[in-house]
Amino acid sequence: MLAKRIIPCLDIKDGMTVKGINFVNLREAGDPVELGAMYSQKGADELVYLDITASHEGRKTFTELVKKVAANINIPFTVGGGINELADVERLLNAGADKISINSAALRRPELIDEISRNFGSQVCVVAIDANEEGNEWMCYLNGGRIATDKNLFDWASEAENRGAGEILFTSMSHDGVKTGYPNEALAKLADRLHIPIIASGGAGTTSHFYDAFTIGKADAALAASVFHFGEIDIHDLKVELSQKGVNVRI
Repeated sequence: MLAKRIIPCLDIKDGMTVKGINFVNLREAGDPVELGAMYSQKGADELVYLDITASHEGRKTFTELVKKVAANINIPFTVGGGINELADVERLLNAGADKISINSAALRRPELIDEISRNFGSQVCVVAIDANEEGNEWMCYLNGGRIATDKNLFDWASEAENRGAGEILFTSMSHDGVKTGYPNEALAKLADRLHIPIIASGGAGTTSHFYDAFTIGKADAALAASVFHFGEIDIHDLKVELSQKGVNVRI
């Protein structure tokens, strides 16, 4: 059985790591290169860097930051934000990123998933989905949760897989930053429907939330931000506890 992965997420705005609640009320959390190096040393399996305002403001992800991160860490990392075409992907991979994450651009033009997987391999293509539970449905959103779409989470995730996505990064907007646990029912439904890895995002507050995401939610990886950035949970201690509870993790 593949080891479950722990992935710190660094949301980048104006060159700094920030963290909010429900996608708003951002506060600074530190230098993204220094934080990445620290997480690499503490045993994180991967990192995700998201330029959270790139799509909204029509900017490109900072290539220079990616180069600095690549020079300072020795674990795989994913970069997302403002990626709209193959040239963006090539630029970021050449700068040192291992994978790229697409969200809004994929919803607007799903063929981008096919193009990336065909040109660079499906392992490079992470499709991030920001979704909100509305009634009995999970609906997808564009531009960092700002614009609603008519796409259903499960249908869109299936389409992304069929087009060549290598992983799905699912963030629950209503769980984001509130630290009450991951959306485990939705995660389990995704896991039952898809054949590619699912990264849980949004809701981590305690070590038991990670355990639940892996066991109840059947997630392949769990991503978190503020609990790591602000020292509430130590990655090594988290992995030891998960291992003691029978979860296969790399320590």
